[in-house]
Amino acid sequence: MTTQPRRRPRVLIVGAGFAGYQTARELSRTLRGRAEIVLLNPTDYFLYLPLLPQVAAGVLEPRRVTVSLPGTLRHVRLVLGEAGRVDLEARKVHFTDPEGTEGELGYDRLVLAVGSVSKLLPIPGVAENATGFRGLPEALYLRDHVTRQVELAASAADPAECTSRCTFVVVGAGYTGTEVAAHGKMFTDALVRKHPAWPKDVRPRWMLLDVADRVLPGLDRRLSDTADQVLRSRGVDVRMGTSVKESTSRGVLLDSGEFVETRSLIWCVGVRPDPLVSQLGLPVERGRLVVTPQLEVPGRPGVFACGDAAAVPDLHRPGEFTPMTAQHASRQGKVAARNVAASLGVGDPAPYRHSDLGFAVDLGGVKAAANPLGVPLSGIVAGAVTRGYHLAAMPGNRVRVAADWLLDAALPRQAVQLGLVRSWQVPLDTASPELAKTGPGPREE
Repeated sequence: MTTQPRRRPRVLIVGAGFAGYQTARELSRTLRGRAEIVLLNPTDYFLYLPLLPQVAAGVLEPRRVTVSLPGTLRHVRLVLGEAGRVDLEARKVHFTDPEGTEGELGYDRLVLAVGSVSKLLPIPGVAENATGFRGLPEALYLRDHVTRQVELAASAADPAECTSRCTFVVVGAGYTGTEVAAHGKMFTDALVRKHPAWPKDVRPRWMLLDVADRVLPGLDRRLSDTADQVLRSRGVDVRMGTSVKESTSRGVLLDSGEFVETRSLIWCVGVRPDPLVSQLGLPVERGRLVVTPQLEVPGRPGVFACGDAAAVPDLHRPGEFTPMTAQHASRQGKVAARNVAASLGVGDPAPYRHSDLGFAVDLGGVKAAANPLGVPLSGIVAGAVTRGYHLAAMPGNRVRVAADWLLDAALPRQAVQLGLVRSWQVPLDTASPELAKTGPGPREE
């Protein structure tokens, strides 16, 4: 008599951002072969988003901010693909792999950690002319684009064209936009200093716009003031209470009526949950999937959600939900892993509890603004704390990142166009794949 081997339960994790990566890593340690862990993700790497502005500014090489999923997640099977539909009744996730082949994965436990995409506002011309900043392709494109604009500006016969090409407009003074403007200004200043044909009386112009009344509106006021001071001292044109009314291939019309001639509109106004969440037919809160404090979807046993895709109750502030930050996503991933394991008979479940430990904003060079554990810091001390935090938080590549920082401090940056990513490959509206198929648009020189 022969017996069939008992099938191990399958845990399917959709998304390998901060939440999904931590879920997979913790489960691989906790379950130790008691379940099959499958990770569905479009790429084979985890992207450390906070350092992406440094990739765009040439401080870090692209691979430094990526961590190999197969290389760091033991006992986890990676399936390359983009989730397209979740069949909760059949307990299956339908996906499309990078070559366009469709497939499906069944599951016993499901963790939705699909993250977020750029928030696109209904402003004429923005979708066609702006560049988002949510992934490695956008950072690589922006690095090439900024370098190209400086080179074209240097050879322009018309002074107006030179000014237009070396004007860069960043919309959104949150965490990402502030860092992009701070690093971008340093990057272009370094480019023109060593450019032999650069006109002496012209300086690259960076503008930072936001409808809020201050930089970093969601953070502590002291962080805002520090960042604002650094930006202005560096020459960034900070315009609070200002937004874009219309965008064209030649510039942006501000709501004040001023038209700014530019070839570079960088969109950092925030994020929204991945559109997959709204397709599930489950209760949502501002586009985020409603979950219990244990990160489980009510009425759907075995289905969990965490990170930007989930509206997680904030137990420290009753009635509110945890904000969409990497700090919360990482910790939610660990709690999700614990509760998934508990549902399989390993350990005990626990609710998600976490208070913000503070934030750190890298402003380039030795400048930063940080408030670890509520202690406000600025200058060199804040810079050291900020970079120390990133090294501690990264799940890999720490030595390589530190080496790039040391090289950047000692040597001039290499400023060449790689030509790897073209403008139509980084559509701002990431929820509209058809936009990526339309070919070169007005942004392409």
